[in-house]
Amino acid sequence: MILDAEFGYELLVCRFAELAWRPDGDPRPAIVSRQLGTRERRWDTVVIEVDPAAFAARRRFGERALDSDLLHVVRGAPAEWAWYRDALPDPGYPWRYVRQAVHRAADRDLIETRRRGNRIELRRHRPYPDWVDRIVAIENKPDLDRSAADALADQLAHDVEAGLADEVWLATETTGERVEPALLRSMPVEAGILTTRFGPAGRTGVDGDSEGTTEDPVVDRDAATVDWLPSELAPTGSAGRDAETVTRRLEIAERAYGKGWRSYHETMRPDCRHFALRRAGRGLVPYCGAKDRCPTDRECAGSCPSFSPEPPAWRTKGWPIEGGPGKGMQRLLDRRRERAWDRIAPSAGDGRTE
Repeated sequence: MILDAEFGYELLVCRFAELAWRPDGDPRPAIVSRQLGTRERRWDTVVIEVDPAAFAARRRFGERALDSDLLHVVRGAPAEWAWYRDALPDPGYPWRYVRQAVHRAADRDLIETRRRGNRIELRRHRPYPDWVDRIVAIENKPDLDRSAADALADQLAHDVEAGLADEVWLATETTGERVEPALLRSMPVEAGILTTRFGPAGRTGVDGDSEGTTEDPVVDRDAATVDWLPSELAPTGSAGRDAETVTRRLEIAERAYGKGWRSYHETMRPDCRHFALRRAGRGLVPYCGAKDRCPTDRECAGSCPSFSPEPPAWRTKGWPIEGGPGKGMQRLLDRRRERAWDRIAPSAGDGRTE
């Protein structure tokens, strides 16, 4: 149902990374996202390895991402009251935009503000933690052939040279044989090779009922092996990364934190009567009853010829008034993300002691 679609394969790789990172047998706490990067390059799967204690401290800033302007304010906010222009680093752009960000940060209860005369002063509730250990980029290609290998080699080489990620991987589906060595030789030697085995198994509904044996894929902790270990791309020596690169990496990590990898329900139409979630081993993937397969996020839209909104009656029979099965599936996906985060570090609430 999924392995011929890069979108579905990407979801399975994300779930595998959430279950079993790192694949070389060295477990590390991490959060997973997808389709993130920079203006020049977008990564299929992004793994953010985190420090559990610092990640718990990050969760105290809320479940939403901090954009670049909010990061500038929250990271620079002082422990004691100070005028925002004295407290924050020069942004390199007009201070009026910083002032707007200060008000947004206060509205989200990220900092405290007060007015003294014509000046806006601020102070932090708590210091912003250094919660990101490493960033790992994964390019997904379930059906690796010569033409795909040539294109991927250039993309992975760009990732290696850019130095934003600490590791770069290629994930590809096994064909029952080892990946052709000639194809691997065209990849940058610094990139790791992850071979997945999302093979068929009995289909199971979300409620756990068996639906018979199908060609549906399965993802679990043992669903991939390492064919080639990646090189460490972080600069060595005392200099490390420059301040601009550190900030860009933190912006990527914040977007990964806010987006996760299950956010496909925000761009698809779970309110369609044909939309469902189907088990794939220890994962859940979207399923279209009209197409009898996993749709892509572009296909699952209001413009789809098979799109049919949930009947109003579905939203009042056993479901909360504010939504029907589609809203229920969104809440289910959100709860799964919360459980994955709680396994790293339980939410610490809103205490404000530093």
